[in-house]
Amino acid sequence: MPDTQEPGPDPSRETVAPRVLIADDEELIRTGFRLILTSRGIEVIGEAADGVQAVAEAERLRPDVLLMDIRMPRLDGLEAAKRVLRLLPRCRVLMLTTFDLDHYVYAALAAGASGFLLKDVTAAHLAASVQLVNTGDALLAPSITRRLVERHAGRAEAAHHPVTTATVDRTPPLHRDLAPLTPREREVLALMGRGLSNTELAGTLTLSEATVKTHVARIFAKLALRDRAQAVILAYETGLVTPGSSSAD
Repeated sequence: MPDTQEPGPDPSRETVAPRVLIADDEELIRTGFRLILTSRGIEVIGEAADGVQAVAEAERLRPDVLLMDIRMPRLDGLEAAKRVLRLLPRCRVLMLTTFDLDHYVYAALAAGASGFLLKDVTAAHLAASVQLVNTGDALLAPSITRRLVERHAGRAEAAHHPVTTATVDRTPPLHRDLAPLTPREREVLALMGRGLSNTELAGTLTLSEATVKTHVARIFAKLALRDRAQAVILAYETGLVTPGSSSAD
């Protein structure tokens, strides 16, 4: 049965060690990641060797974090991730790739993934990344996500992938209607789209960080966003921020 809880940050997860499912067709990668995570007190509850198995195991085990290879046999990692997120909205998905700017990364973020990791990630960074996304944050710094969006949104190659095409040129899976937001919340979303952190938002808007966090949480709740990566993408797709702009519209 799909998880019916509202997506968004969950403070209760900040102090709880995440339960992780590793999905990769390379046994060596799965074994290595398992050893790294378990040695740092992170529980690995299962493994999957292809996309179909990943969806089935995620539904059965209900992990907090899913490490998913983008290129998987039987069912590619992007489609598998989409299916998992439909079943388990609160699950955080980290996509694994061998290329820094794999053209599927934008589509993965738009589909709901919380970020991506290179397969040659260091042990410390792997563990820290899993812990980070488990709290509801995005792995990528918003500024990095913004550059990724600018680089890939609107490229001709988007037409070759249905998810990318949908999120750039047609109705995306994210909410386009910003009407639920107050003027201040739209301002905060626009600045998030430009890559500002909570500290930078507070300084720019002359607000306390606590107030900024409240605005961010309300934006996530109203627009059903999982994290800042989705917020950045939404800011661009709604035209609130445009690629290459130096200021919010």
